[in-house]
Amino acid sequence: MMKRLLCVFVAAISLITPALAYSQEKPARLTFDVATVRLSDPDPIRMLNGVPSGGRGGGIKALPGGNGYSAQNVSVKLMFALMYKVPMRQISGGPEWMNADRYDVEARVDGAYSLDDLHLMYQHLLADRFNLKFHIETKDGNVYALMLDTPGSKMKINTGPQDFKIPVTFGPEGAIGTRVPMPYLCWFLGQQLQNTNRPVIDLTGLDKNYDFTLSYLPELPPDVSKDVLPPEVRDRPSLFDAVKQQLGLKLVPQKGPIDYYVIDHIDRPSDN
Repeated sequence: MMKRLLCVFVAAISLITPALAYSQEKPARLTFDVATVRLSDPDPIRMLNGVPSGGRGGGIKALPGGNGYSAQNVSVKLMFALMYKVPMRQISGGPEWMNADRYDVEARVDGAYSLDDLHLMYQHLLADRFNLKFHIETKDGNVYALMLDTPGSKMKINTGPQDFKIPVTFGPEGAIGTRVPMPYLCWFLGQQLQNTNRPVIDLTGLDKNYDFTLSYLPELPPDVSKDVLPPEVRDRPSLFDAVKQQLGLKLVPQKGPIDYYVIDHIDRPSDN
């Protein structure tokens, strides 16, 4: 009898141990330690020479030390688009205030984290504070495939440490890319191609971070003449030609999978 009981005990322990090991190895859910979410103040009207000249600007960025995120005067829809790297045109559903209301967010975490980890924390913030729920529907549609052109990439590999800066900014020469991963480059290019509504998917096989300068003629709405642009910009190549000539890549129209993010539920956040 004692031998049988011992065998049963050993068998039970053998079942429990893997479960404990799995629970110990399962990563903790990444969240900010402290986060405040508030409606932005109404846009103040600034006066320039006695004439109203617009209201408050806005922006969203990771903190330089990798210990948080800051957003000012930003819509929840834009936050969602940036954190999930999806064009806003591929987000549907949800109430009108999701795009109309503007929020200030200050989120902090102890220690320094990667940009990907901070984005995951922000995704969890949207779920926790706004009760955001959504699902993804994937459909075949028209896309641009980003591929290597001949003879290959002209971008410079950046092996430097994470700097938490916005990967693509604009200067006199055009778009300046610093430490840009391919998913972000695809998202950026898709944002510039608003008239075709084709997302850009990565088929380059490149897996590093890259520096580049991309000088191109911005895509304008069909009813807007390029004469509205400064003379030095009008002579720039199209985005398609610039990508080939300056990055060593090419945008190829084809059919491919497109992810559509459908908002199932969202609430305005409670007061902090």
